[in-house]
Amino acid sequence: FSPGLLVVAGSFAAFRLLNRGLERLVPPPPSARRNRWKWRNIWTSLAHSALSGGGALAGFYLHPELSKDLVGTPPPGAHNLVAMSVGYFLEDFVDMLCNQKLHQSWELLFHHSVVIVCFGVAVLLHQYVGFALVALLVEINSIFLHLRQILLMANLVHTTCYRLNSIINLGTYVVFRMATLAWMTRWLFLNRENVPPATYAVGTVGMAVMTPMNIILFYRLLRSDFFK
Repeated sequence: FSPGLLVVAGSFAAFRLLNRGLERLVPPPPSARRNRWKWRNIWTSLAHSALSGGGALAGFYLHPELSKDLVGTPPPGAHNLVAMSVGYFLEDFVDMLCNQKLHQSWELLFHHSVVIVCFGVAVLLHQYVGFALVALLVEINSIFLHLRQILLMANLVHTTCYRLNSIINLGTYVVFRMATLAWMTRWLFLNRENVPPATYAVGTVGMAVMTPMNIILFYRLLRSDFFK
C-alpha cells in the first residue's frame, strides 16, 4: 500500500466536489446554459492546470536537484503533486464517461488513460517523479487552452481578451507543450539503458501517443484562431 494512493483518492474527491459546486461559484452565461456540464468540466480542468502547472514550476525552483535526477527518490511535495494529478485525471475520466458520448470524448479518454498509467507508475514506485513533474509543465499551456474554451462558451470570441489569449496560448503551446514533450522523448532515448524495460516501454508508448495528439491539436488551433 502506498500513501500516495490516499492523496490520489483525496484529490479525486476534492475535484469531484469542486466540479459539483462550480455552477454556484461561476454561474454559466446564457450562451453556456445549454451545456452546463461542459462549463463545470472546463473550470475544474482550469483549476487543476493552475495548481499542477504552477506547482511543477515551483517544484523545480525550490528543488533544482530534481532537474538533474528525474529518476531518484523525490521530495514529498513533488510526489504529492503527481498523485494529486492522478486523482484529477481519474475524476475527469469518470466525468466525461458519465456525461459525454464516447465518439465525442474518446481522444481525451485515451489521453487520460495513458497519463494515469504513466503517473501511476511514478506514484507507486516513488521513482520517475521528476520526469512526471516535467510532464506537468505542459499544464501551464493548458491554463490558456481552458481559458480559450471558456471564452468560446461565453461567446467572447470577437474580443481583445480572446485574441490576446490566443497569442499567449500559441506561445506557451510551443514552449511548454511541444518543446517539453520533445525534451522528454530525447531524455528517454538517451537514458534507455538506465531505465527498466517495462518502465521504458510505458514511457515510450506515452510519448508516442502524446506527440501526434499535440501536433494535431496545434494544427487545429492555428487553423481556428489564425488561419480562418
